[in-house]
Amino acid sequence: MSEEDRVEEVVEVEEGPQIKLFGRWPLDDVEVENPALKGVISVKPVYLPHSGGRHEHKPFGKLEVMIVERLVNRLMMQAKNAGVKKDHVNSKNQGKKLKALRTVKYAFEIIELRTGENPVKVLLRAIENAAIREEVTRIMYGGVTYFHAVDTAPTRMVDLALRNIAQGAAIRAFRSPTSLAEALAEEIIAAAEYDRTRSHAIRRKEEVERIALSSR
Repeated sequence: MSEEDRVEEVVEVEEGPQIKLFGRWPLDDVEVENPALKGVISVKPVYLPHSGGRHEHKPFGKLEVMIVERLVNRLMMQAKNAGVKKDHVNSKNQGKKLKALRTVKYAFEIIELRTGENPVKVLLRAIENAAIREEVTRIMYGGVTYFHAVDTAPTRMVDLALRNIAQGAAIRAFRSPTSLAEALAEEIIAAAEYDRTRSHAIRRKEEVERIALSSR
């Protein structure tokens, strides 16, 4: 039999179901655009952003945690770790992971309705805009304290951005008819659009960088 008459067998590989966040939003085309943050933000596809704390005892294990789960964990922070007044933090949410997951899911639904985009992409854009690039450190020399500007590490840039976004949502929802999910969606959208008038995270970033600029 000649090669022309030969029938090639085509083996079709069945692709598995696409992994979508909360069963709704695909993550295959989600990428981090900021080169400094690519190695410290994980966007691996997961159905439910809940790793059960398996990263807790690994050095820099949080870098392998999906970025949405890190936002969920930040919403459960205590007032003393959140960096704001105790009244601005809903202490009833401490340790309630499922409640925080529902809050983020509802916030993502609002973001999708208002922007028409994948909410994970909007969140990444908000983190990149709210990332603090320069801050100050305290140096003691001869019994005198000086403040000196230093570059912020990429891991701390992401941590501070998530903290400020969660703070902005908590402050916006405090003693207000606005729910925490609505406040979180508003804060993420405002940070993604770099709206300093509506975003607490953007205002905080510019304040810290302004102080660092004066301390050079």
